[in-house]
Amino acid sequence: TEAMTLGTRIVVLKDGIIQQVDTPQALYNTPQNLFVAGFIGSPQMNLLDAKVVENAGAVTLELGANFSIKLPEAKGKKLIEQGYVGKTVVAGIRPEDIHDEELFLTSSPDSIIEATIKVYELLGAEVNLHFDLDDVTCTAKVNPRTTARPGDTVKFAIDLSKLHIFDKETEQVICH
Repeated sequence: TEAMTLGTRIVVLKDGIIQQVDTPQALYNTPQNLFVAGFIGSPQMNLLDAKVVENAGAVTLELGANFSIKLPEAKGKKLIEQGYVGKTVVAGIRPEDIHDEELFLTSSPDSIIEATIKVYELLGAEVNLHFDLDDVTCTAKVNPRTTARPGDTVKFAIDLSKLHIFDKETEQVICH
């Protein structure tokens, strides 16, 4: 946290190997691999295995058995061009890019998921809602005026412009 606050350029190391050298904002917004994605940010980025599916030129990510999101054309095209159709990738989304507000739900119909809230964590100016997508616990950082409470089934919209996609094997970024 101190490095993000005080530094103008940061070197992220893992086992003595440089993972990424960049500004704090670039590390946060454009992590180059899964390690940096999970290391920078609190709460950390939600990371989910996702199968890439193409249907009539549209590309979706199947996030487990019950959830799928339609990708923006540019991200879908990149996955097609790089041969990821039919393969499993890792989808990364930061908690603050998962929304429960009606404005986001109505403007982002391709990115809506439903989940049951497990934990409600009030932090003053924000609330962390914890929920499961299949066997992965995820976190959404939402407005403290939310009415969602544990046990409620809530619709969330994912800001697909902030979705990160990583190669599952190499752990390197495919697209942001």
